[in-house]
Amino acid sequence: MAKKKKKTVKAKSIKKKIIRKAPPKKKKPAKKKAPSKKGKAKKPVSAVPKIPKNTIIGKITHYFPKVRAAVIKLKLPLAVGDPIKIKGHTTDFQQIITSMQIDHVPVNAAKKGAEIGVEVDSRVRGGDIVYKQP
Repeated sequence: MAKKKKKTVKAKSIKKKIIRKAPPKKKKPAKKKAPSKKGKAKKPVSAVPKIPKNTIIGKITHYFPKVRAAVIKLKLPLAVGDPIKIKGHTTDFQQIITSMQIDHVPVNAAKKGAEIGVEVDSRVRGGDIVYKQP
């Protein structure tokens, strides 16, 4: 007869699981409530924001010398009739906005973020800063 091999069983090592309890959470103090403002009147909210004078309202992105027009990327709103100052490395002059266009369509006012075309009195360069004048 043939010999049969005996099966050997390896003992598995049993690791004890250490159960750790989480440290107790600290209680946060209760927030104090602000006193009610029943007697105070609210300030009226104006529809058009007030823009302080001599603030940056935009930047020149391009200049068209044949038609003497500049493209301005606005950071604040601008309207026809507003006095502006354009200042750059070789540029420094003031003028009043006489005409303004958005996508070749004449407009009277432009909002923040718009790129507008403006007729300028003097040569300007890309990167010149446009200020609101008093």
